Amino acid sequence: MLKTRVITALILLAILLPILYFDFFPAFAAVSVVFFAAAAWECFRLFKSPRPIVWAVVWTLIFSVILFITGLPGVRSLYAVCVALWALRFVPALRVGLPSPEAVSNRLLNGTYMLSILGCFVAIVDLFQRAPLYLLSVMAVVWVADIGAYFSGKGFGRHKLAPSISPGKSWEGAIGGWLAVLVISAAVVMCSVLGETFQFKLYSRWGWLGFIGVTTLLVAASVVGDLFESQLKRRAGFKDSSNLLPGHGGVLDRIDALIPVLPLAALFDLWLMAA
Repeated sequence: MLKTRVITALILLAILLPILYFDFFPAFAAVSVVFFAAAAWECFRLFKSPRPIVWAVVWTLIFSVILFITGLPGVRSLYAVCVALWALRFVPALRVGLPSPEAVSNRLLNGTYMLSILGCFVAIVDLFQRAPLYLLSVMAVVWVADIGAYFSGKGFGRHKLAPSISPGKSWEGAIGGWLAVLVISAAVVMCSVLGETFQFKLYSRWGWLGFIGVTTLLVAASVVGDLFESQLKRRAGFKDSSNLLPGHGGVLDRIDALIPVLPLAALFDLWLMAA
């Protein structure tokens, strides 16, 4: 299993690192479309859609039209829609549960979750156009939170965060991940050699108080995104969203925490640009 995980990770890095290093937008957009198509297919499978491939193609065409025809500026209001969906629909679902796969409300939930995935990928491309490092600085919040939560949970985890959804997660792990993000993000702010990052711009516009507040909100969003996908998989009886990435599961398994975080970060970025 470890060997498979490493090989898959090396292949993905071999594809992505040159694109990021050379800031080559056409290649990045093409790779984004491929990953979006995979995520859409996995999403419709989790919701027990009878035609997951067909619906994945439809949503991928929508994403492609946004990227290559209409452009991103006209759809940036989608970020606010995604944030509202998470606050009003997906977060409450963690407490009240999900509808049955046969219910009409399940199809509505499927559509809204796909809309949030669309917003996530639009934000990925939007932030990449600012600068590859800028995008990575946002995604790093989720990665550091996940790593910090893993080690904190292993060492100190006593109180379960959501035992009926993801028994392995603890409050101690979530807090440890949050602290790790604050420390690493503060170090990024102080390290001017990195150039402009999301963390640095956040601090320069809103100071340490705004920096801590927004960073905390992003970490909380990452936890919610992870839990919601775990809830979907538990209902569907899946261990992973798919096996498209050998050793890692599916695309949604890799981006679940990013789905609520990236539109939220992109929305904050619009406010920072206007400040």
